[in-house]
Amino acid sequence: MIEIISESKCVSCNQCVHVCPTNVFDRVENGIPVIARQSDCQTCFMCELYCPVDALYVSPDAEAAIQISEKEVEQQGLLGGYREKVGWGPGRKPVSSHEYMYQLAVKTRF
Repeated sequence: MIEIISESKCVSCNQCVHVCPTNVFDRVENGIPVIARQSDCQTCFMCELYCPVDALYVSPDAEAAIQISEKEVEQQGLLGGYREKVGWGPGRKPVSSHEYMYQLAVKTRF
């Protein structure tokens, strides 16, 4: 479930507002978007994937909101973490080219 929009990192591009399939965010004139309907979040990670500055954190727990601060998320390196794992963003390696994907393919061959 979407938990954090970093006030210090967000550049107000509103990509999260546009890509969210369940209309979780509200656009704010001259400000960063707000999480307006958190319980509608489907934990699809689209907002985090499309955020160009890694200003979002989506918790993998789709059932309930967690109590975590932006400071904690930042300290744990979770802002934009999903986006990083799939290789989106400058200087990141696409997941399909990671060695473990090759090893998985070898293991699953008949």
